[in-house]
Amino acid sequence: MKDFRWAFVKLFYFAFLLRIGGAVELGRGQQTERISGSAGDVLEDDPVGRLKVFVYELPSKYNKKILQKDPRCLTHMFAAEIYMHRFLLASPVRTLNPEEADWFYTPVYTTCDLTPNGLPLPFKSPRMMRSAIQLISSNWPYWNRTEGADHFFIVPHDFGACFHYLEEKAIERGILTLLQRATLVQTFGQRNHVCLKDGSITIPPFAPPQKMQAHLIPPDTPRSIFVYFRGLFYDVGNDPEGGYYARGARAAVWENFKNNPLFDISTEHPTTYYEDMQRAIFCLCPLGWAPWSPRLVEAVIFGCIPVIIADDIVLPFADAIPWEEIGVFVDENNVPSLDTILTSIPPEVILRKQRLLANPSMKQAMLFPQPAQPGDAFHQILNGLARKLPYEISISLKAGEKILNWTAGPVGDLKPW
Repeated sequence: MKDFRWAFVKLFYFAFLLRIGGAVELGRGQQTERISGSAGDVLEDDPVGRLKVFVYELPSKYNKKILQKDPRCLTHMFAAEIYMHRFLLASPVRTLNPEEADWFYTPVYTTCDLTPNGLPLPFKSPRMMRSAIQLISSNWPYWNRTEGADHFFIVPHDFGACFHYLEEKAIERGILTLLQRATLVQTFGQRNHVCLKDGSITIPPFAPPQKMQAHLIPPDTPRSIFVYFRGLFYDVGNDPEGGYYARGARAAVWENFKNNPLFDISTEHPTTYYEDMQRAIFCLCPLGWAPWSPRLVEAVIFGCIPVIIADDIVLPFADAIPWEEIGVFVDENNVPSLDTILTSIPPEVILRKQRLLANPSMKQAMLFPQPAQPGDAFHQILNGLARKLPYEISISLKAGEKILNWTAGPVGDLKPW
């Protein structure tokens, strides 16, 4: 009886593929659809001429020496802080005259302190950031004019400037006090969360463009996988009792669909991972410890419709990319109905999502290529900063006025770095 049931499911699946009649081919071919309305225009904006950025020259212990110590920082998903620094040094928006700058950038590599297995240790990050801010406030007058309101920082940690990889600890810490007036450029984004302040710019995590390019397969390859996912379902080491990791959403995926032939899901990470994504119609992008992951970038690049399972997530460049049109959003508590939700999507809707994903500007906006290219993630960050100009209210402080509390925060953060 069980074999008959799964045979029926498989038959339904192949009938579904026939229903979408060419969605596979369109999704892998050259037919695209331009993003309608303002979103398309924003993605293609050129920030050059709309803002000027002054890059502080810090002692190399804050950036270059850290990278020299561990070159792995160039390839992990937090590497945006390194590549943004390199980009700005050569960008036409850079000014060497701080008096004409709209924005000030402090190049601090706060995620480049890795464990042997490549995970970033955030424990020194607050002290490092405080030290850098103390330096620029002592050596230049520009921080003190606004207490950082015209400064931006790249903080690609799991929970941004809360500087911890466990949400409970991140919430307890809160955003580093000295960054309360600055604009934070971060991968973490979740509505109504203490680690996402108003005015932050949410960006994609770093995914190596050259590596993904090397794994492209012929564009006419059929998308024969319905749902695809590779990754952890449980984190026994950090969540031995279960239920806390991914708020139970990943566990629910495994428990409900591990034997469902429509779902190609596993903890194993095959060498054909990128190729498999290009053969899939839907790619699951569930939250882990944080709501974001590189899977979102990979899905967009490979034209696989992202299925976003992360309640209240704030997605990268959400003011420019129409995520509702290219992705599928599933509430965490609806994961047990995931098969019904996805098989109920009309074929024409799938086709349109695939055409939008095939738009080169959509893919470009998710990448940090070397060298930089028009419309890429670097330029989207600059567009986000340019859209904040001119400042709505006066950000300058009166002579002697102080807003930030330099002695606030955990005692350990106040130690010299």
